[in-house]
Amino acid sequence: MKRWIPHPLLAAALFIMWLLLNQSVSPGHVVLGAVVALLASRAMAALRPEPVRLASVTPVLELAGLVLADVIRSNLAVARAVLFPRPRVSGFVRVPLDLTNIHGLTVLSCIVTATPGTLWVQFDRTSGVLLIHVLDLIDEEAWVRLLKTRYEARLLRIFAQ
Repeated sequence: MKRWIPHPLLAAALFIMWLLLNQSVSPGHVVLGAVVALLASRAMAALRPEPVRLASVTPVLELAGLVLADVIRSNLAVARAVLFPRPRVSGFVRVPLDLTNIHGLTVLSCIVTATPGTLWVQFDRTSGVLLIHVLDLIDEEAWVRLLKTRYEARLLRIFAQ
């Protein structure tokens, strides 16, 4: 089974997503969705991704709740900035990271980019410095502390280094 479908969960998720996005379950959509899911699963096997090793699951739930709260709070802050404009200073912040796990960095990039008002710009793997853009930049050090203590510390606990 692993030989034909190297990543069965990925294939199943893609198949279900295909059917949901097409909003109809016809024989043609089922066949096409299955073909796309199988081909994508085999293509992913060719990439040979590094296996995910979670050190602990409890911090995953903490991080998910924290990110949800931060996204809601950031949405409100950006809405307030749009509805009640005032002079703002946006800018770039360099954050030195201790996180080196590729999966942890991927999750951090999703968190930063999904949070309104911030954007992951660049990560220099050799120096471990992350460059982010902040819409309303008041205190650079506060942003560095926030990313390191709020997100990076939890990601270091979640992903075994």
